[in-house]
Amino acid sequence: MTENTDKEQSGVFPAVKIFSAGTAGCVADLVTFPLDTAKVRLQVRHQEAPPASCYLELLCAGAAKPLTELTRPPAEYRGVFGTIFTMVKTEGPRSLYSGLVAGLHRQMSFASVRIGMYDTMKELYTQGSENAGLGTRLLAGSTTGAMAVAFAQPTDVVKVRFQAQAQRPESGSVKRYSSTIDAYRTIARDEGFKGLWKGCLPNIARNAIVNCSELVTYDIMKELILKYNLMTDNMPCHFTAAFAAGFCTTIVASPVDVIKTRFMNSVPGQYSGAVNCAITMLIKEGPTAFYKGFVPSFLRLGSWNIVMFVSYEQIKRAVMRFQQS
Repeated sequence: MTENTDKEQSGVFPAVKIFSAGTAGCVADLVTFPLDTAKVRLQVRHQEAPPASCYLELLCAGAAKPLTELTRPPAEYRGVFGTIFTMVKTEGPRSLYSGLVAGLHRQMSFASVRIGMYDTMKELYTQGSENAGLGTRLLAGSTTGAMAVAFAQPTDVVKVRFQAQAQRPESGSVKRYSSTIDAYRTIARDEGFKGLWKGCLPNIARNAIVNCSELVTYDIMKELILKYNLMTDNMPCHFTAAFAAGFCTTIVASPVDVIKTRFMNSVPGQYSGAVNCAITMLIKEGPTAFYKGFVPSFLRLGSWNIVMFVSYEQIKRAVMRFQQS
């Protein structure tokens, strides 16, 4: 960042950044959640069906539909907007926000740490110096990303499960969870507390990559824009830097994101681990499988980054003005 920006950042209390980041993450999720849900559906649409024993258990528990209907494949999704249209048509508009509560839980605990503590971690690694190199920024981004996942993984598991489940009674689709709290309870009961941290390692890898791509790109782009006086430190500058961050993040993080989504949405025993999930995808679907849902990923990440960073900067300034008044 430029000297002025560094001084401004150093004058902002860490608690203000943590609160602003969590709130901005929630605002961004509210705006972009349908795109995220469409992305998840596209990523899991060719996921191998769960073992038949799972459906036999459902039948024994009183499921009314025959096995052939319970295992019927989901509706065909064609592109992000086609997916959204299909979901609205077959499941209703509310399906686009399935898992929103868990998503907001995730942002308040997740964005608060990975974004709100980034500057603090950067200052820690530079021992208070205002000149942070690329390596230091990458290290700070990786650290806060890993910390956030370790803390907030259960909310991400529940969010993905909700977004992936289809809710079409007429087609015989089985609804896995009735509510967010039911999802937490069911996963903990059926899969143990380990199930709530399912996919933690690939998610740590993903978010280390996402954080480095997202925060470091935004940090550097904003710094260059201000350094060469292309814009002032205001909304157009934040918008431009956030758009660049979203694009870079989508390219780098998509493969890990697809693996994470497939693995966290799988039933117990479907994959032996994240690596096995990746190998299975590569063998059965080819390398292009790792970029399934790329367009919705970019639409979502690009728009999410824009809304989040613009909101973050404005909320942070508003809180500081309130404190000073």
